[in-house]
Amino acid sequence: MSARVVTISATYGTGGSSIGPAVADRLGLRFVDRAIPELVAGEIGCTLEEALAHDGRAESGIGRILAGAARLPTLALGMDVYIPDHGFVPPEEFVEHTESVMTRLADEGGAVLLGRAAAVVLAGRADALHVRLDGPKERRLARAMADAIAGTGPPDRDVERMLEDNDRARTAYVKHFYGADPADPRLYHLVIDATRFPASATAGLIAQAARAF
Repeated sequence: MSARVVTISATYGTGGSSIGPAVADRLGLRFVDRAIPELVAGEIGCTLEEALAHDGRAESGIGRILAGAARLPTLALGMDVYIPDHGFVPPEEFVEHTESVMTRLADEGGAVLLGRAAAVVLAGRADALHVRLDGPKERRLARAMADAIAGTGPPDRDVERMLEDNDRARTAYVKHFYGADPADPRLYHLVIDATRFPASATAGLIAQAARAF
């Protein structure tokens, strides 16, 4: 039986945002990343900015939320965003709705899901392949620097800070809400050092594993 659902946990600098869509294309599945906060915002009736602030992939946002500062008038999400001080929704409710969205997407034809502790949320599904993309920090940093030079990433002076912020925030999200370490290989069927291969090769490896799952 081929996997109908592929979850990808990717550390910064491993190309998850390009590998995920490539895997989805190879498998004929929907790729879902940025759409999740929008769907959650629609369900709860909040602004997209609020959903992004609570999202597992919001580098500074989740860090501030976990530090108990979710009501600050601005959150650093790569842009200045004003969040109105009304109708505040606790982070736990955003997480609950995020889980509901991921489960529904998995049920409705399957999907390739990037981030948001999807491997933990969907751990009990027999049709889900869970993948971790990682690599030594120095090689992840070098790849992110190359993206910055090519104009597809943040300015090179900010890359190392963003890598550290991402690693810290994403780990905090999974540990805080699920009591798990996203680097734990036991959460995944496949762990790949994505800094050793071109993105296309990594995507092909994941797709092949999904078909043989």
